[in-house]
Amino acid sequence: MTTHGFTITARGPFDFAASLRFVQDWPATSALPSDGRALRFAFCPESDWLPIGVTVTAAPGGVAVATTRPVGPGIRGEVARVLSLDVDGTGFAALGEADPVLGDLQRRSPGLRPACFWSPWEAACWAVIVQRSSMLVAARLKQRIAERYGAQVEVDGREYAAFPPPVTLLEAGGLGLPAQKEEWLRGLARAALDGVLTAEHLRALAPEEALAELRALPGVGPFSAGLILIRGAGAPDAFPGDEPRLFAILREVYGLPQDTPPAAYRRLAEAWRPYRSWASFLFRAASYGVVDDEATPAKSVPGGATPARAGRAAGRARPVGPVR
Repeated sequence: MTTHGFTITARGPFDFAASLRFVQDWPATSALPSDGRALRFAFCPESDWLPIGVTVTAAPGGVAVATTRPVGPGIRGEVARVLSLDVDGTGFAALGEADPVLGDLQRRSPGLRPACFWSPWEAACWAVIVQRSSMLVAARLKQRIAERYGAQVEVDGREYAAFPPPVTLLEAGGLGLPAQKEEWLRGLARAALDGVLTAEHLRALAPEEALAELRALPGVGPFSAGLILIRGAGAPDAFPGDEPRLFAILREVYGLPQDTPPAAYRRLAEAWRPYRSWASFLFRAASYGVVDDEATPAKSVPGGATPARAGRAAGRARPVGPVR
């Protein structure tokens, strides 16, 4: 099969191996086959909503990308967004110099950038599917929808199911979900076809405006809106300030009291501008065990907890909403 290639150069520190480890450990994508050297997936880019297969491997200064069909700047930008390579990260390390807790995470996982959903459309569908469910169950349900209604794309000799584009899901029959969730997904499909649920649109807005617009969509609350904007559209500097799991981690590593109000977390995140999303991601990644607890000594915080240990403790309860 003919493939087409291009490279993406990182601006600032970037470690593809760290991103790949996160994708392998993240419940939403952990079922993807991997040989530990390449990220392979199929998706329907919002540039044209046509299925495409992608293989990403490490290259000097960035990544090498092979696709199953020719691509233009739009799709190249979408692949870059998936690994947060569309953002200049040269200033991120400086935040850790001013914030020792964040700096410790950066030193223990240098070059790790947020890994995003293949599109805001997929992120929104995930946010609906995972509500009142575990991530592992939601991942199976989402994969089942992809296999039933999505295109099969051969990537390096293996078939991958691309999650169906909005128009397909809008016209699909039963999806195997509760009726309310299926109605929400069709509403999201209409929003995507109208250009609202796209990275291009959401990234053009101020984060607060984008979050408000997302909250107006069917089935999307404050928590889901943050997921779509941060891990879907890849907005680098957003902090919705409504995520109990992240709050639990921050309370532990910064020694904050249990009754800390949401406004205090938002004030804490102000010091992370213009990379609030990136900093929050590192704390979440630590909760998945991607950031190595043992690589360097933990910072001195009450209880001696590291972000990963705090996150694992916070994550023992059954999830009741999407987890970023």
